[in-house]
Amino acid sequence: MSNIITIAIVDDHSLFRNGLSMLIGLMPNYQVVMQAENGKDFIEQVGAGKAPDLVLLDIAMPEMDGYATAQWIVENYPETRILALSTMDSDTAIIKMIKAGAKGYILKDADTDELKLAFSELIAKGFFYNDLVSKKIVSSIHLFADRDSHASQLFKLTPRETEFLQLACSEKSYAAIASEMFVSERTVDGYREALFKKLNVTTRVGLVMYAIKNGMVLL
Repeated sequence: MSNIITIAIVDDHSLFRNGLSMLIGLMPNYQVVMQAENGKDFIEQVGAGKAPDLVLLDIAMPEMDGYATAQWIVENYPETRILALSTMDSDTAIIKMIKAGAKGYILKDADTDELKLAFSELIAKGFFYNDLVSKKIVSSIHLFADRDSHASQLFKLTPRETEFLQLACSEKSYAAIASEMFVSERTVDGYREALFKKLNVTTRVGLVMYAIKNGMVLL
């Protein structure tokens, strides 16, 4: 990458895009080179040209949402880093964006310092997650990055725990997972708590990151 980091903002709210563009314009070494109102608009603007270094990507957009746009970027421009920028803080939204290819996730009410930190971490390390998820899942990324590590060898999952973990990577509710596994919701709660303890995580997102890093689910 050159010294100037190029950025695209993909969001269906023009006032938000323009305000964010002005804010980024005050940051040294960053330049907004594209604004798009949805994923389809972004793809049309990129065309066969060079994609930006970073894409700030909203999730809820008409015509082509953030999930589909992230998947397209990963398939066509894998070197471009995606920062999800959303008002949604649910596990489901975070999980789905991570699986789609986002390397960072922050909320739209984040302050300027957090945005700057997100940019620098994405460029330097390849990923960034705000306080909503960072302490819970980035630790999982490091802990289980090496599949042959001592830590991963310790965590022997039962077949049913493995099945639950794979289903937890979907958008299904815990109640739906229980139904699919033909067990009670209380039993599913037991699987979840057992995995939290075994894998040293505290959220569903943490479980998903473990599964992704260990090749237990397809992205």
